[in-house]
Amino acid sequence: METYRIPEMANKYINYDMIQNYTELPDFPDSRVRLLYAFLANECKNKKHSELYALAVALIQMGLDTHDLIDTDTGQKQEKAMRSRQLKVLAGDYFSSRFYHLLSQESQIDLIKKLSGAICEVNRLKMNLYMKMKLLRVTAEEYIQTCVKLKTELFDVFSGMLEEKNGLQWPALMQGFSQCEVVAGELKRIETAEQFKGSWGYWHVLQEGTEEEKRMLKEDAHEDSLTHDLVAKYDIRNHLAAQLRQAVDHVQSAARKLESDKLVQELCQIGESFLRTLPSIAPAYNEMR
Repeated sequence: METYRIPEMANKYINYDMIQNYTELPDFPDSRVRLLYAFLANECKNKKHSELYALAVALIQMGLDTHDLIDTDTGQKQEKAMRSRQLKVLAGDYFSSRFYHLLSQESQIDLIKKLSGAICEVNRLKMNLYMKMKLLRVTAEEYIQTCVKLKTELFDVFSGMLEEKNGLQWPALMQGFSQCEVVAGELKRIETAEQFKGSWGYWHVLQEGTEEEKRMLKEDAHEDSLTHDLVAKYDIRNHLAAQLRQAVDHVQSAARKLESDKLVQELCQIGESFLRTLPSIAPAYNEMR
């Protein structure tokens, strides 16, 4: 299998001093892009375009994720905050535009249409989720499943493009790795009150908590001590850990059905990145052979 170098290729488009100095960018969607590249590079018919396709999707995802970081607060802001917001808008637009350029240069018009449709669907799903969240009408399970869907939508475009031997397992593997990515992100969000708001743990407490706890969350209490107490009381860390184990099991089951030992090995390496906070799970991944 060819060397995976999509993050380095993407740096040409995302690593600018102006952005680095005045705002922050989301994490590179490495696990999903690496998974896509591994599948494409493992096939005869898609190998020659494996880097192009993976890079294009990575830039789209970076554009969408950068726009998600934009502060929607309409209140008065300091100049630094305003500059950061403006750069996120411009950077997100720029990243997204590059995929059109890259694919059009190679006459990949049909793929442009499919990815453009997926972008529209992602934005529709986001708007529906944001409206439900604003009205406090989303469950913890619905929140997780929608977040997973948002991460898989662009990559589902390739389901019909893969060779049958791998294409059959592609949806399950993308679903599983996206679930791992979402849950791993939720584990990080429970550490501070600012990030806890709107997280899986937040919605879980709104479902299971006392009326007083719900009131405090709804009133936008930004106390780390409150978050810490709720995380401990409702065992949120272990709930999320269990979901991560389940997602890993899902990936393992799908991976065992692949014919390529190299591809299975690559999936093992991707999976290990999700298990660093849960080292007890790591040995199970070594069984993927």
